[in-house]
Formats: sequence, structure tokens, C-alpha cells
Amino acid sequence: MPADLAAAPLYREVKAALVASLAAGEWPAGEALPSEAKLAERFRVSIGTLRKAVDELVAERVLVRQQGRGTFVATHGPKRLLFHFFHVVRADGEKELPEPALVAFDRGRAEPHEAGRLAIAPGDRVFRIRNVLKLAGEPVVLDTIVLPQALFPDLTEKIFRDRDETIYGLYQTRYGINVVRAVERLTARLADRGTAKALGVAVGAPLLRIDRTALTYHDRPVELRTSLVNTAGHEYLADLGKGA
Repeated sequence: MPADLAAAPLYREVKAALVASLAAGEWPAGEALPSEAKLAERFRVSIGTLRKAVDELVAERVLVRQQGRGTFVATHGPKRLLFHFFHVVRADGEKELPEPALVAFDRGRAEPHEAGRLAIAPGDRVFRIRNVLKLAGEPVVLDTIVLPQALFPDLTEKIFRDRDETIYGLYQTRYGINVVRAVERLTARLADRGTAKALGVAVGAPLLRIDRTALTYHDRPVELRTSLVNTAGHEYLADLGKGA
């Protein structure tokens, strides 16, 4: 048993073991986990202890319970994007699914600050992708995405542009990378000429800047994303504690 788990409650040890199995790909996205009885037998714990570990992973949206069917590894579809990872809403609070339009797909080397946040070495190869997200047909968000090439070895502009799923869905189905949470930092900035053109705003218009680090199991960073948001008719909404 790892030293950092030695004093942990038993259900947390079980949770850590489940996460390790998920990270190893034992149960792919969308696949059902074995029954609670089988998992409890495997980890040599009671059903109650096993259930408490699973409950936490369900609350974290890593797993999904389906009434009468079992517990499944969560998949990245439009609903999960809209209600878990996309926090830009209309001024009246209404959410809508963004329509992405690819602006640029480039290859480069990681800058020191990017390398630090992605846990890679400065100069490692990365992809740099720019997307405009439209809401109700109007450009609202300009995304700049940085990905380590080592995690997405065969990614091409065509694969990224022609996907029929969300970006995190692509990571999950093609590369076995499941984004389970994200850390976001909010600041403000003024639109430069390129951003103003992409979003259809005046140079110097106020924008919201969202810096996001997307993490997979064991808090491993897999993506950096900077979103510049035109807040003239939209705002950032995080519904903290919903469902608690």
C-alpha cells in the first residue's frame, strides 16, 4: 500500500484502486464496471465501502449510474460539455451548445510557461490550435489550445476539423485520454487587432480571459486552453455545488 494511503479511510484506498484501473484503460469510456458485488470481492471490502468509493467518482462525474443497468465510465458528449466544461452563457443565464470553427492548426515547441503547466520539457513538440466558438451564429469565444504532441501522436488538422464529436470526446475515443476535471483562472484583457477581427469587436474592447488546464486521472495535465470571451451579451457562470 502506498505510504500516502496508509492512514486514509478504506473507501479512499478503494477509490484510488478504481482510478488506477480506469487510468490503465481496464474499463474504456462508455463501458460498464463489474457489479458492486464483484468489485467488493476483488478489493476485499464490504459492499458499503465499495459503494462509497463509487459514489465519490459518480459525484466527480468520472462514472455515471444508469438506473437498472449499472455504473458506466462517463463519456464526453455534448451534454457533458455543456453542463460541466463550458461556462459561457447568455446574459439571461441560458446555455447553448457552441459551434466551433477551426481558425489555425500549427505545430511548434513548448514555451517555458506552457511546459510547466503541461508537465513537459521546454522545447517539447506541441500542437497549437485556434478555434472560434459561435453561439446563435455569432462569434463569442476565441480558443487557443496547446496539446503535447506525445499524447496525440497522429493528430492532424483533418482529424481535428472533421471530428463528429466534442474535442474532449476526440481525446477520449481516439487517444484513450479522459479529461476528468479542469482548473480555470479568470482575468480581463483588451482585444488586440487579431482577436477583434476574429470576434467582430472593436480593438480595445473588454474581454474575459479564461485560462484552463484540463486534467486526466491522477491530475495529469493534458491540455492548456486560453479562451477570450466577448461579454457584451454573454457571461461566465459556474454553478458551484450543484447536485450536492
